[in-house]
Parts: sequence; structure tokens; C-alpha cells
Amino acid sequence: MLSLLRAYINRETLVTLYNFLSRILNKMKSNAPPQDQESPTIDHPPQFDPSQPSIPISYPIKTLEELETRSYFESFHCPFNKSSVPLKPKSLPNRPRLLVCHDMQGGYVDDKWVQGGTNPDAYAIWHWYLIDVFVYFSHSLVTLPPPCWINTAHRHGVKVLGTFITEWDEGRLICNKLLATKESAQMYAERLAELAIDLGFDGWLINMEVNLLEEQIPNLEEFVSHLTHKMHSSMPESLVIWYDSVITTGHLRWQDQLNEKNKPFFDICDGIFVNYTWKSNYPDLSADVAGDRKFDVYMGIDVFGRKTFGGGQWNVDSVHTNVALDVLKKANVSAAIFAPGWLYETKQPPDFQTAQNRWWELVAKSWGRVNNYPKLLPFYSNFDQGQGYHISLEGNQLTDAPWNNMSCQGFQPRLEFIDGPTPDAIQFIVDFKEESYNGGGNITFKGTLEENVPFTIRLFQGELLLDNLHLVLTYSVKSKGDSLLGLSLQFSSVLSEKIMVLVAPSEMNGLSHKFSKMIMPSQVSKMASEWILNEGTVAMDGFMLTEIHAVCYRTKSTPGELRSEFRADNQDGAPAPSLAEYFAVLGHITIKNFSENLFFPPSTSWLTESQYIKYSSISQGFKTVSLKIIWKLKDGNDFLFPKYNIYVEKLTKQVDGNATGALVDTRVYLGAAHVQAFYMSDLSIPAHIGSLRFIIQACAADGTCQELDDSPYMLLNVEGQ
Repeated sequence: MLSLLRAYINRETLVTLYNFLSRILNKMKSNAPPQDQESPTIDHPPQFDPSQPSIPISYPIKTLEELETRSYFESFHCPFNKSSVPLKPKSLPNRPRLLVCHDMQGGYVDDKWVQGGTNPDAYAIWHWYLIDVFVYFSHSLVTLPPPCWINTAHRHGVKVLGTFITEWDEGRLICNKLLATKESAQMYAERLAELAIDLGFDGWLINMEVNLLEEQIPNLEEFVSHLTHKMHSSMPESLVIWYDSVITTGHLRWQDQLNEKNKPFFDICDGIFVNYTWKSNYPDLSADVAGDRKFDVYMGIDVFGRKTFGGGQWNVDSVHTNVALDVLKKANVSAAIFAPGWLYETKQPPDFQTAQNRWWELVAKSWGRVNNYPKLLPFYSNFDQGQGYHISLEGNQLTDAPWNNMSCQGFQPRLEFIDGPTPDAIQFIVDFKEESYNGGGNITFKGTLEENVPFTIRLFQGELLLDNLHLVLTYSVKSKGDSLLGLSLQFSSVLSEKIMVLVAPSEMNGLSHKFSKMIMPSQVSKMASEWILNEGTVAMDGFMLTEIHAVCYRTKSTPGELRSEFRADNQDGAPAPSLAEYFAVLGHITIKNFSENLFFPPSTSWLTESQYIKYSSISQGFKTVSLKIIWKLKDGNDFLFPKYNIYVEKLTKQVDGNATGALVDTRVYLGAAHVQAFYMSDLSIPAHIGSLRFIIQACAADGTCQELDDSPYMLLNVEGQ
């Protein structure tokens, strides 16, 4: 992958630059994100000891010794780095696929903070409906994908691969040990398979960017073959992909195509990631060599544009990456987009959100969408992108601190104008600053509308077969004046019959002909907020839910907000159609089976425990505590909820024999856990506090969270410590 840089500067210069940058990076200190608003920022020492308790992070494995000894599994951080969203085993589709390779600022930036960071503008991807495979890449020996990428990719049906890379002179020394014998090659392959299976990601990209001896190639082939076999036997439908680098003679020669020099590696794994500097006829040549496996050929496209076909990047009118995508589509092979973080790193105008949406929409026009949802029940989206400026729960704000945690990213909509007076009558965006119903995101609709003239936006394209299911649709809305918001569901039958069902709180006069059925939902006001919950039941046996639309409309005028216009040529002085401001916020959507009963185990069903408790004195009578909290069900059931909200209550010291004392502060939200463990660093404890109650609130796949009074908790006595 460094071949693109070699086109401009020689190897000696690269080595010097690499060593210089490495020395700088090794001296840098990383600032941990504060987890408690009262806590000071923590400054980690330069020498990171993974065995010692600290704020959980994701990090790579840098040496063969670490890999061989399985030391990662003994790390304090390992349990926090396990994916909590499993991916149902499925074969890759029999069509051209899109692989996306991350490579953003060297990896492990804001995404390394497993429990979340404090950057509301952190890099993220949310156009998962375009992606089949995601690779997390860095230049360390063993790149382990942070769980936030695995969780959100799996949620959207996308496979995730880690990276094994050898490069430079150090890489040759590593390969000498790795490939010393057939047994050593097998052993290291087994170590990589163990890591993927334990952490919950789906395979490996193998990138051997070093010159080898020809006599080492049989053991290299054994390494790739054995890794592929172990992954397939332990995790069906997992992937091992070879990067176009070393050829069968042992030389490092990027072929830019699949040919007889690299095909032996392709034959023993699940695909090849072809280098980026291919020519226009190479995709066709590669497809011919691959035969019936042409979709396993992933032709590389470097978004930075370093001698990549088509130039990468983009301009005002088109995306240069599309030039390459169009050629690959015609050749009927797959594509591998490398470093889409270019948009973020180069600060493309006007801002990252806008630039990223526009760039990926251009990719979509060339390549087409590859994933549809909903596919399964329950389906829940709060439109959260895993970052923002606040976090809410059922309309109540838990924190107004900026944050990022991609594990919290919900199913992402693809917002498309469908119908209305004009496409720009209503502006619609995924919004992080407007108060949310759940999480930190929502969809905001703002503009002007006439009465009974709806404006429709597509949110999701699905593949949900209903059979005999009755659906319960719930959605939350906050609006102003007479602005109303409904949801339209499109169903298709096996005979291609299309039926539109509108679920909306008020009828639209004269517009019933647009819909096959109209359902008025029940409504519940949330007492402490402006949000309204709408709930309706839909029965469409034998149909498939294919689309979900948002329908903006107004039904009557509101004095003071109405702006009426009169036509001068109107003889009777009748007003023109009334036009008024429109504003509504869609907080979430939940679709579930009517007969599904949600059960949260009561507090008494759980075991909670604190570990690694450490107190630090700050000033007279004032201290902090750091600790790890773990929880599990008493009956041994290993069921894992998708998310746990963690809170703390500070209780005064015991008075007159009371066991706990009185609550002296409001309940404080600490963060979210996606495994059954949470680490709290430097939580402040004033002198008059005698105990801390940590509450663990389970949240289900449909977005429902357990009542706090019924949630498990862990009580920590801090008096006298």
C-alpha cells in the first residue's frame, strides 16, 4: 500500500521519513477523554502498560512475540474490545462488491476510546448501505479493529476485517521467523484466527510488503491457506483476502492485476485486493484469470489519488473515484476503495458532514446500493451517527457534553426527496444539535408548506418479509404550530403489487387517493418534554416492507403563523393557497412484532462486582476513585443487551445508623457500555460523601431501556478510604 508513495520518493527517503515520524509518534502522549464531567482529564504516561487498569482503549499488536504468547488476551483492555453485535453468517452476494479500507490518520485516533471520546466531529462512516466489506488498516503488524467499527458495521450487515502487514526491513525479519517452518506458519495463522474469533470480527487482509526468498514461498502459502481454513472452520463465511504484493518468486512486485504471478495466493484464500495503479484493461484481464471467482477480485482505488486509475479525490461536478468505479462495474469485478478518510484529513469544504454525504452519494450513483434495511425485527433507528453534542433518553437530556462513540450509531437513513411542491420546499438533515429523543441524533425538517400539500422523503429501503406478522410502528415527533409528520410504508407482493400505508396523526383532506390505507396512531405525550409518541398497528400478511417514507404536511391554519397571499386577478378576492412555516423533528422509528414481549431481568437477577479500586487524594477531604464494574446474570445466561447506560448516585455519609445516607446530587450519566463491564476513571468524591451507587440500565434492540428503579446496581462504600 506504500507503493503509491514510492512513485514519488525513493525507498531511502521513505525509510528516513518513516523512522523520523515513528520517533515522534512514540514520544507523543495521548489524552484520555474524561468520562465524568467533574473529573480531570487524564494524561497517560508515555509507556503504555496494557496489563494495568486504565480507560479502555483499542490498540494493535506490534510484535510476533506478543502474537505468539497470546499476551493480548491477558490485557486489561481485551474484555472491553469484544464486539457486542454479532453478524449472522452469510455468503457475500454473487455480484460485484464494494470493499472499503479505512486507513485514516494511521488508525486508532478518536475511535480508540472504547467507551467513547469527547470529539463531536470525530471521523466516522455512515453510508453502510453501499458497503459489503470494511477493512480496518494501520501500519502495525496486527491491526485489530476497534469494537465501535465492528459493532456499527455488523449492525448494517457489513463484514469487518483486521490487517496483518509486514513492511520495511523489520518486516523481513518478522517474515524470517514467521516463515521459518511449516509449523511456525501454522502457529501464527492460528493466533490470528483466535483473535478474530474472540473479538468478533470476520477475517483478515494479508499484506506482505517485503521481499522474500523464493524458498520461503511454500511456507507463506501454508500461512495463508491455514489461516483461511481455521477462519472458515471456526467462523463460517469469514474472509481472508490477499493484498497484491509479493509474487511467487518472493519478489515484492505489485502486479496491478490478477495474473499467474499472484494467482496461487488468490487460489488459497477468499479474494485479492489489487494494487491501485492498474490500467483500463486490467480489470477485464483479471476477470478472465479469475474465471467464476471474478467477484473475489477487488481492484484498488486510492481516494488520495496517488497514481490511482481515474485520479481519486473529486471535483465540484463529479467524483474522480467514479471514473474507476465505472470501469470496474463494466468489467463486472469488485472494487476496493482505500482511504475515504481523505475527505476528513484534507478538510474538504464546506464541512465534513456535507462533503462526506455528497462524495458517497456520487459513489452510490456509480455503484448502486448494496444493503437494504429493515431486514429483521425488531428494527430501531434513532438516526444517531455515533457523535454529537448531547445524549437523550426518551426526550430527557442525560448530558450536554460533546461526545463520540460509533458503537452507538443507529441504522442510517438515506434521505431522498420523493414528492412535494418543489424539492427545496423542506430542508431535511440528520441533526446533532437539535435536542434528540434518544441518543444524540434526529432528522430535522424545516421550510414552508401549503395546507394539505405533503412533502415526502425516503428514509429507508427494506427487505422485510412479513408472513403472518402484525407490525407495531412507533415513532417520536416534536413539531411547531400545525406542522405534522407521518410515516408512509410501502409494501410489495410477490406479484409486484405495491401498497402504500400512511400512519399519521391527522387526515390530509383530499389526499387519501395517494395511499391504499390510512391509519391514525394512538398518541402519548412525554410529560417532561415536547415529544409525542405515535403508535399504530399494520397487518400486511404475505407482503414485503420495501420502503419507509417521512411525510411532512399541514392540515389547517394557525393564527399568527399563517402567511396568506392574494392574487390580484382573483375577482372574488379568495386567498391563494396558504403557506406557512414548517418545522418538525423525527426522533426515532421502531418496528416490531405485535406479539413480541420484552423482558428485562429485575435487579435481583444480577450479580454486580467492583474490581481494581484505586483511591487518590486531591485535597483535604476530597478524593477520586477509579474502578472497574462488571455484571452478569445469576443463572449463568450469557445473554448480552446491545447497550447499558451507566449512572452514579452520590450518597451522604451514614447518619444515625442509616445504611446508605441521603442522595445529595442528581443522578449523573457516566457513559454507555456495550459489554458487561465499565471502567470509571477518577470520579470525584467530596468529603461528605459516604457511598456511591452505580446503576446499570439495560437497553434492548428496539431502543427500550429498563426502568432505573428496576435496574441492577453496585454500591461502593467510600467512607474512610
